[in-house]
Amino acid sequence: MVLGMTKMNFTGWLGLQTRFCRPTIVSAGLVVAAALALPGVNVGASETFTTGSSDVIIQEINNQIRQTWKDNEVDPSPVADDAEWMRRVYLDIVGHIPAVEDVEKFLGDKDKAKRTKLIERLLDDPGYVRNWTTIWTNLCIGQQTPRRVSREGMQKFFREAFGKNRPWKDVVSDLVTAEGHYEENGATNFLLAQMQDQDDGAQMTAKTTRLFMGMQVQCTQCHDHPFNDWKQDQFWQFNSFFRQTAKVDHRRFDQKTGRMVDDFSEIVEKNFSGPVYFEKRSGLMKVAYPAYFGTEVNPDESTDRRKELARLMTVGERPMIAMAYINRLWAHFFGFGFTNPIDDISTHIPVTHPALFDRLSEEFVKSGYDCKQAMRWIANSEPYNLTSRTTKKNARDNPAIGEAALFTHVYVKPMSAEQLYDSLIIATNAHKSGRSGWEQAESQRHAWLQKFVQAFGTDDGGESSSFDGTIPQALMMMNGPLVQDAVSVKAGSHLHDLLTGKGSENQKIQRLYMTSLGRMPTRPELGAAQKFLNNSHDPLTVYQDLFWALLNSNEFIINH
Repeated sequence: MVLGMTKMNFTGWLGLQTRFCRPTIVSAGLVVAAALALPGVNVGASETFTTGSSDVIIQEINNQIRQTWKDNEVDPSPVADDAEWMRRVYLDIVGHIPAVEDVEKFLGDKDKAKRTKLIERLLDDPGYVRNWTTIWTNLCIGQQTPRRVSREGMQKFFREAFGKNRPWKDVVSDLVTAEGHYEENGATNFLLAQMQDQDDGAQMTAKTTRLFMGMQVQCTQCHDHPFNDWKQDQFWQFNSFFRQTAKVDHRRFDQKTGRMVDDFSEIVEKNFSGPVYFEKRSGLMKVAYPAYFGTEVNPDESTDRRKELARLMTVGERPMIAMAYINRLWAHFFGFGFTNPIDDISTHIPVTHPALFDRLSEEFVKSGYDCKQAMRWIANSEPYNLTSRTTKKNARDNPAIGEAALFTHVYVKPMSAEQLYDSLIIATNAHKSGRSGWEQAESQRHAWLQKFVQAFGTDDGGESSSFDGTIPQALMMMNGPLVQDAVSVKAGSHLHDLLTGKGSENQKIQRLYMTSLGRMPTRPELGAAQKFLNNSHDPLTVYQDLFWALLNSNEFIINH
């Protein structure tokens, strides 16, 4: 579809200004979208907020973060207005922007504790389970499903875990000790994904320690770590816990083709006792027995080594699996964790708030590894309720350039591919315009998401699925079928319903802003849109171009 005017001309008359300083998302294909960053409403209209909770842990977060501000002589940004905060908490907890009806209801609510009440509602929303199932499925097996791995099985496991709010230690234990059919016991897919090209358990060792313990020990497979105390023998001590693990691939006869085809894979236990042998750089061969930070485990065949590992991972007041989870969760909500990177908690990486980090990890254990409770603490805290906009008194708080995070404001972050797709669906009803059926909708979603996966060839199959402004991603946003459907007037689309419904021109413009950005337009934005409508012979084109510009703006594609 070719609209009546170019989008670049449209952005020129609209006079949109830059809202965000970081991150800058500009590429050859995204110049237009970068130019469309929108100013938003005045934040800080209210300098205080009410959480509706007297939780002592929330107060502890507030006190320790405030002390950091004082010690570093910086001031926090103002409290985010309801529109900015609501959009952020929706993206962080349920993985998509709020529907316009929910925005209008929340903004009109006068309850001083409405933010805390919304957090509770979102934690009970089916979107919470879907979002966190997606996050941890991608972390455990990647966004592109490895061979002989069942994404459906992995998703089923996490849906149950987050749906029942199972203790995180039990979830990790199931993943580490899993056995059986990859769909009957979906937890097995975590280990199967790490057994693609290796049978010595090295990838299982590296992934398990990094993801669930916040330890990057992969380089110690070949040599001692150059910057911290991790030694080569420690890697192989961890590795020996996985040496009783084997993968069995099953095939079946396909009567239609007359050939043997893949059927399923499973994890089974194999006999293994004694040490693991590894080679030093000097050529010297050494041995390593199963040991967890100095705690030795019986190396006989009678010992189930992975069960012993799962047990040892929870020992102590502040075990590594608690610290790793809290650090990753904090980074999810704020954009940066207590360490940078979040999966390297070690002596050579500075911790921004060590006392707070320790306290949250300890309280997480005391809560019974309650994932929802940890989210309540963070989402109800004062720093999370601040705006993402910086001020002159905290502009230097920029961990993106290597500075220690002070959390004087919420750091902006690009949406994940899933967040962006689902938010487009919420904003546009594009899935209802010209398409029908669950299978078609899921097929379109899968195809769209796969185009956003940017594999960068790390040794553990790491991927980046965030919207980072590559040319293919930008073209999908500017000219892809999903956005084209969004700005069409096909029956069922949001634009069709808006233009065929009641309301003045001003009300329809305001509705487009509320739908896409979760806020009302500023006076200059409203005036510019009105002016162009008055000077146009084709109002439909104006609405189409305005909606396109809003959906391609930084304010839409960034979680702020």
